[in-house]
Amino acid sequence: MRQARLKLDSGVGPAYYHCISRVVERRLAFGPNEKEQFVHWMQAYAGFCGVRVLTYCIMSNYFHILVEVSQRPEVLPGDEELFRLYAMVHGEDAAESQRKLMVNWPEEQRQQWRTGLYAQMWDVSAYIKLLKQRFTQWFNRWHRRKGTLWEERFKSVLVEGSRDSLARVAAYIDLNPIRARLTGDPKEYRWSGYAAAVAGLRVAREGIRGIIDPGDREDSNLTESMARYRLWVFGEGMTEGVQGPDGPALRAGISAEKVREVFAQKGKLGWGDYVRCRVRYFTDGAVIGSRGWVNQVFEDHRQRFGPKRKDGARRFKFLNGSDIFGLRDLRVEPVSI
Repeated sequence: MRQARLKLDSGVGPAYYHCISRVVERRLAFGPNEKEQFVHWMQAYAGFCGVRVLTYCIMSNYFHILVEVSQRPEVLPGDEELFRLYAMVHGEDAAESQRKLMVNWPEEQRQQWRTGLYAQMWDVSAYIKLLKQRFTQWFNRWHRRKGTLWEERFKSVLVEGSRDSLARVAAYIDLNPIRARLTGDPKEYRWSGYAAAVAGLRVAREGIRGIIDPGDREDSNLTESMARYRLWVFGEGMTEGVQGPDGPALRAGISAEKVREVFAQKGKLGWGDYVRCRVRYFTDGAVIGSRGWVNQVFEDHRQRFGPKRKDGARRFKFLNGSDIFGLRDLRVEPVSI
């Protein structure tokens, strides 16, 4: 039996989630056109659902999205605002048809329509479900196929809303093209949040500001936020890579064996090098943040864990001096290629 997804209460916000999903059988199904369409629906449904995409990376057979879910407002949107949001994902014609149809509806039926839309808003599960369903419909029509597109239900990791936690998870996401040897600089990979921000897309730049300045302070400078985020992504030797056996630098990362050897020798790797590897905490850690915050989430969901477990925070293995913790103590290969 599946456990309910770890989420903050809708009355407490904002909440941050790192969401991941893969194509069935991990087929390399997404080319440039598919990636463009996915980004389109990702942003459209973000607007409809009342969430914000901070950064993302769409690869050939999976996606990563770092999303901010706002607190459910005390005053819910009225009909005019709902029609505007409805048009974002269904089109202006569909919204106008819905408006005309509702003219003759009794108030009870109108309220049922509103309630149905509200249920799809301010919730990470509803957002990813709608996004994946809509993209699957488009993909199947485009490729004249039927059936499921996605391997399983999406994974989500609850992330503390601090700059330290958000920036590290975001860097992990935006460095996917580096690990895949697609580019030497994440700004060159078109279907990522950082590249879109560098290209000047305002919604993407504001997402980066939301990472570097959580809370989206209006007085923060977008250009300065971009520069500071780039330092995070390339920090501590990221552009130099790791020396290979024949001398040239390797941009895609280092072996798990070498990572363990370096950490066993108490040598320090910067987050730039560390995040370049496939670090399973970022996808399987369930919750990421400071010790106190992870322990608080643990206490709030105490019923999910056995009576012998006394606390929740588990320090990231192989990262000396880290002040970032997860909820799960991974037993198999925290670092892999």
